[in-house]
Amino acid sequence: MAPRLHCPVPLQEGAVIALPEAAARHVQVLRLQPGGAVTLFGGGGGEWDAQVERMGRSEVLVRVGAHRDVDREPAVQVHLALGVPANERMDWLVEKAAELGAASIQPLVTERSVLRLSGERAVKKQAHWQAIAAAACEQCGGNRVPRVHPIAELAGWAPPAGLLLRMLSLAPEARPLQATRAGAPWLLLSGPEGGLSPREQDRALAGGFEPVTLGPRVLRAETAPLAALAALTLAPPAAPPP
Repeated sequence: MAPRLHCPVPLQEGAVIALPEAAARHVQVLRLQPGGAVTLFGGGGGEWDAQVERMGRSEVLVRVGAHRDVDREPAVQVHLALGVPANERMDWLVEKAAELGAASIQPLVTERSVLRLSGERAVKKQAHWQAIAAAACEQCGGNRVPRVHPIAELAGWAPPAGLLLRMLSLAPEARPLQATRAGAPWLLLSGPEGGLSPREQDRALAGGFEPVTLGPRVLRAETAPLAALAALTLAPPAAPPP
């Protein structure tokens, strides 16, 4: 199986292009030679056959071949809005969310967040997470890399319009996640270690978020959104009501 490379540049059959830095480094690590086969995907859907044309010290040229209209994306789009967990757990969360087919990831700083980033550090961390998402898609076969949005403060963040708003919750009134499934795009809000504060939960409810639950167990901050994502993207779409 040819190595898969994320190549977010315009692709056209017959064109000879220089691979972006990360993809070129990947080819060099694999020690591919001219004539070696690779598969390119750029995020616009489908993937492209390609062959290595020339290996330089830093530049790798490939000739783009035929396009294949391959779709491995979930039937339901799920966008994640996450209170950023501490240490390296967010790296792991982003990687697994990309493998499970998250449509996008919004890192949030909340009242109980341990990791607080701003300025240049926040920009670098966003780029780091975006690279992790791209590498995960190279491995899992996904052709649409989820966008990792800039880090935002939950208090000043407004969710995009047109999405079903759901908030993971342990509140008694929260409905089971599966009972609220639908075919429209989702936005799933999940808190950091310790969860969202009562004030943040109240604000989310006032903003139109519906509380949903995965059951009585208390899952870790990096586990809960992935469990919900898997339940939504790996299961077949719910049948329409009679």
